[in-house]
Amino acid sequence: MDYIKAFIVGGIICVIGQVVIDKTRLTPARLLTGYVVLGVFLSLIGVYKPLEKFAGAGATVPLLGFGHALYQGVIKAVEKDGFIGVLTGGLSATAAGIAAVIVFAIIAALVSKPKIK
Repeated sequence: MDYIKAFIVGGIICVIGQVVIDKTRLTPARLLTGYVVLGVFLSLIGVYKPLEKFAGAGATVPLLGFGHALYQGVIKAVEKDGFIGVLTGGLSATAAGIAAVIVFAIIAALVSKPKIK
């Protein structure tokens, strides 16, 4: 049942994004940035944590989950370190994910052969 909930919630998030791209003039980059900001906002008002508990990876894997992770990292760092936590908390909370993206991007660049147009 957990897989089904994750699939449905993650799918709804992706469908909303696709509809916004199709029906508006927003570029994908702006939509992705908006999703991160929306994840922070939903965490701020207390909506995202229950969604994360309900949907699991369906809520944490999309960019809304990245915004939520940034928010949680900043809150913890501010409680621990004070104002400097605003600058360090988000990066320390998401460092593993960012590092994984860099490593996988390097591997993909080494393995693939780009076609020059």
